[in-house]
This record gives sequence, structure tokens and C-alpha cells, in this order.
Amino acid sequence: MASPTVAGQRARRRGGSIALKIFAGLIVIIALLIVFWDWDWFIPIVDSQASAALGRKVTIQHLNIGLGRTTTVTVSGIAIANPNGYTPPAADPPDFATVDRLILKVDVMAYIRHQVLSLTTIELDHPTATVRQLPDGQNNYTLSMGGGNKSAKSSSKPPELGDLIINDGSAAVIMPRYKTDFNLAIQTRQAPPDDKLFTDGEIVVDAKGTYAAAPITGRFIGGALLSLRDPATPYPIDLHVQNGTTTASLVGTIENPETFAGAHLKLSFAGQNMADLYQLTGVPIPATPPFSLTGNLDYSKSAIRFDDFSGRVGSSDLEGSIAEIPGSPRRQINADLTSRRVDLTDLAGFLGGTPGKTTTPGQDAATREKVAAANASPSLLPEQTFNLPKINIANVDLRYRGEHIINRDVPLDNIEVHLIIKDGRITVDPLNFGVGGGTVASDFDLDPVDNVLHTRANIDFRRLSLARLMAATHSFAGSGTVGGSAHLVTTGNSVATMLGRGNGGLQLFMQHGGNISALLVDLAGLQVGDAILSALGVPNQTNVQCLVSDFVLTDGVVDTKALLLATPEANILGDGSVNLAAQTLDLHLHTDATHFSIGSLSTPINIGGTLKHPSVLPAPGPLAARAVPAVGLGVLFPPLALLPTIRLGLGDKNACADTMQNLREGNPHNAS
Repeated sequence: MASPTVAGQRARRRGGSIALKIFAGLIVIIALLIVFWDWDWFIPIVDSQASAALGRKVTIQHLNIGLGRTTTVTVSGIAIANPNGYTPPAADPPDFATVDRLILKVDVMAYIRHQVLSLTTIELDHPTATVRQLPDGQNNYTLSMGGGNKSAKSSSKPPELGDLIINDGSAAVIMPRYKTDFNLAIQTRQAPPDDKLFTDGEIVVDAKGTYAAAPITGRFIGGALLSLRDPATPYPIDLHVQNGTTTASLVGTIENPETFAGAHLKLSFAGQNMADLYQLTGVPIPATPPFSLTGNLDYSKSAIRFDDFSGRVGSSDLEGSIAEIPGSPRRQINADLTSRRVDLTDLAGFLGGTPGKTTTPGQDAATREKVAAANASPSLLPEQTFNLPKINIANVDLRYRGEHIINRDVPLDNIEVHLIIKDGRITVDPLNFGVGGGTVASDFDLDPVDNVLHTRANIDFRRLSLARLMAATHSFAGSGTVGGSAHLVTTGNSVATMLGRGNGGLQLFMQHGGNISALLVDLAGLQVGDAILSALGVPNQTNVQCLVSDFVLTDGVVDTKALLLATPEANILGDGSVNLAAQTLDLHLHTDATHFSIGSLSTPINIGGTLKHPSVLPAPGPLAARAVPAVGLGVLFPPLALLPTIRLGLGDKNACADTMQNLREGNPHNAS
């Protein structure tokens, strides 16, 4: 029998042998793991987690992890499927996106010490994507992000991103509803040695194809992803885009790209029509002539601001600021604009017309042809309908001042507008024009009811300078002051339709104190001899005793209730109508001279034709018919119901009231 000491020694030897065998086994197992270990065993777990995160099937072909202080994760053959229920066209790749190889370098110690996932390098080899919208509106790019604990996500720190390397990236974007089909080429590269803006490298995205049915080319150069980690280093941007005839550029830096704060960006737009900017900015703008604007883009007080911009629109200069404030269901757009010199033809797009002239600078051949076609159109009133859905996209508060109107043929000196669009309803108050020392003051209310604009307008003519009005003719002269008012109630979605259905009226008055070129009076009476003398400047002026006009608009037809111009030489009376729906004229003028004139051909003048191309011809029949004066003075002139209105505007004792009373009593020669 062995002693206890011997037995203990034997037990220890057996235990040591067992331990040695276990250690040796572990060594063998570790060696076998090292030899045969395959990270691909974890692919099902990775696939499942990625699919749950993106809400669509994600698969990878190979996975490899290089452990260390900086751990390298290499994933090959990544495929992100289209969403369930989406059937891609036969020409498309089977998957939404693919990546040949993804390399992630993770700073393990940063996570251990600070619980921050630090990705020092992200490298993608040949990433591709096909972004498509089907004609029925279904798309493959809407992600259904899912999985994870929301509270845990909100409390976790965002990952730190380092270098981003993209090799030979590409994407195709196809959206039939938006008439869009373009390709993107994406690449990162080192910045040129002399580039002071992109010191840490740059990402370059080139675009080519069609956008909104127009050709598009563009290049975006952004700073390296690493620069986003340093708040002291602003993120640089250099973007240039051409879409159809429109070019846009955005160059500068952003201190915080995530919130677009601290932007120091220069934004420039140029093109043939500012309405085309809607495709790039989403801001509805009426048609304009060729334009070029440059200003500063910034984000502050929850608004995107285009400040201190200046440039030209057609023949007009333009400067000011625009702010866009996000909101639901509509964003708010505020604009404060000024022109030192404005050509009113540049603003025709706000009325649905074709803006500009064939001589407007900057036009290309297509734009010039469009303007020429509009000029050749027999219609004077704009027939283009207002796009109510586009108007309803945003609420707008716009103020505009045109300090000097440069149109020689328009008797207007300046313009002031305050336009508000709220929930699709358009209010213009005021819309004022300066005329000499006077004003044409108006306000408009356009209320969309059942997709049709219901419009009310009021216009006051306040102390208009006759000299300024006559100067616009370049043939006649005059002085004095004109006043009056007009109102309109109508429906329709174009200016032509509104006036063609309108109801309302117009009244204008002027009395003693004015004078007018005698040529105008003589031509109206076909006084040939005096007209020739007047054209030579003898005599060159005649006093105006009274001007009265009263027109009524009913269902688009303007009827003359009263039209009288009384001078010492003659009394001109008028009657007739204007059909605004057909845009035709049927007016008649008769002059009764108050003195003998050689060559006087006292016969009515017919004004016919169209608003755009009127004709002025003597009435047919015997020139010396005695019935004409009697008809003109006794029948064509209306009852004296207008006298209270005239007295209200000009006072109880005035030449207009006396002139009308004398004419009504058959004493035309006493009227002056």
C-alpha cells in the first residue's frame, strides 16, 4: 500500500498531465481556428441586421475582419434589393444598389475610452445605384428604416467619420413624371496643390442627362468628409449646373453643413426665363425676359435667404432680397425688390403675357422668336391662364418698387406694388403708378373659387398730368389735371377672359386750366387746313374747357355713356362700344367747330378694327350732312345723370357742368 505522500505525488502528476493535455488541446483548437477560421460564417447575421435596418433585403458575398487597435472590416459583393412589391423594368439591374467592396477602418480605442464609433476610413469600390420612379408613381428609393431601440439611438453619440474614398461610383436617376433621366459619376480625389478651398481633398459628382425635359449638365465639388469633423474648418462647396438655358452656381463655405449654418455662399443665376428656376428651386416665378442675378445665400432664423442680390431682368435692373421660410401646408416666401430703371414690358409675365421685346438684351434665337410671335399675334390682351396649383404652392409677400419707368410710349413714371398670396388668394394693394405729380392708384383681389379666380378691382386716377399723358404720344402736347375712377368685377383665369366677362365702369374728368395740342382737335374734325398749320406749330395749343368720359362695362362690352372734349375751337363728342371678348372697336367721334375753318370736313370719324390694330376712317356718306350735328348733340349725348358726379368731383360751378347743359339744350357754341 502506497503512502499518502506517494499517492499525492501520483495525483499531482495525473492532474498536471490532464492540464497539459487541455492546454495542448486549446493550442490545437486555436491553431485550427487560425487556420480554418472564416468570417463568412457571420454573413447571415450581417445580412439580417442590415436588412432590418434598411427595410429591404441586403446581402453580402464575403466578410473579413482584421483585428487590431485599428480594426479593418472588409465587405465584398454588397447588394441592396428593391423594395418588396416593386418590379423593375427589364432594362434595369435587378438590385437598387451594389458595392463591389466596402472597407471600414474602426478606431477601437476611441470606442473603449469614449463610447464613440470612430470610422477613420470609409472606402467604397464601384458603388452603383438605380434610382427610378415608375409612371404610376411607385419608386424604389423610399427607404423604410426599421429595427433598433429608439431611445437607445437617441441617447447614443453619432459616429465620427474620417476619410471617405469613392472609386468609380455611379448612379442613374429616372423619373418619368418629372421628365427626368440623368446619370451621376461620383469620385473622390486629392485636391490640386494650389487649391486653397479644398485643402483636405474633395468629392466630385458629375451629372449629365435630362431634367424637367431639358438637358442638364452639372458638377459638384465638395470638401472631404474628414473636414466635417473640424468645426474650425468650414466645409467648402463649388456647384455649377446648366439646365436647358438656365445656369446656376453656388460657391463658398458652410460652417455647419448639418444645419446649413454659417453659410458664406455666392449664388448666381442666369438664363432666358426666371420661370425655369422653378425646376431648380421649387419657387414659382412668372415668365421673365433673359436675366442674370448674383447674391449671398444664407440660412438664419429658420429661413433660407438670398440677400443683397443684384443684376438685370431684360432691360431692367433688379436688386433686393428673398427669404423662404419652411412651413406646412405651405412655405412662406418674402421678397423686397427694387429697380432703379424698369421696362414695363419685362413685367408682362405677371399678367400672363410674353415679357420683353425683340430688342431686349441677352435673348437667344428661340426667345426672340417667341417674342416676335407674341407681337405678331392679333390679340392684345394676354390669354395665358394663371397656373392656380403652382400659385397655391406657397404663400407670398412681395414688395416691389420701380423708381423710373423707361418706356417712352407709356405715360407712367414709376411703379409700386405690394402683392400677397395666402392660401391661393391673391391680393394686390397697392398697385400704383406715378404720372407727373399724380397717381393711378389701384387694388385687386383675386379669390380662387372652384379653381376659377373671382376678381374685384378698384382704380383711382388722382391728379394725372395731361402734359405727361400727351408726351407719351410724341405728337401732341397739353397741360392740366385729369381725375376719375374705375371698377371691375369679373371671373376667369386669364386677363383676356377676365375682361371678356367683366362688369364695371370708367369715368374721367378735366376742366378749365388745361390745354391740348390743336393738332389733336383738328385731326378729330378732319380740318385739313388747320391740321397742316397745327403740325407746323400754328396754332400749337388750344385750351381745354372740359373733358368728360363715362363708360360702362357689361359682360365684357364697354358702352359709351358720355364722351366730351370741349375747347374754344370745337366740341368733340363720342359714342360707341368696345367688345373686350372679341377685342374689337366700334367707336365714333364727331367734332363741331365753334369757328369758321378753311378745309373743314365736318363728318364723324369711325374707330374700328381691333384693340391691337385699330383703324381710324371718316364715316361714309355726305360730308356736310346736317343731320350729324343734330344727332351728335341731341341724341348721342346721354341724360344729365352724370352731372352730380362731375359736380361732386369738380365743384358746383365748373365748365363741364355748364358745357353739358348747353349741349343738351342745343347750344353747342355757347358750351365753350
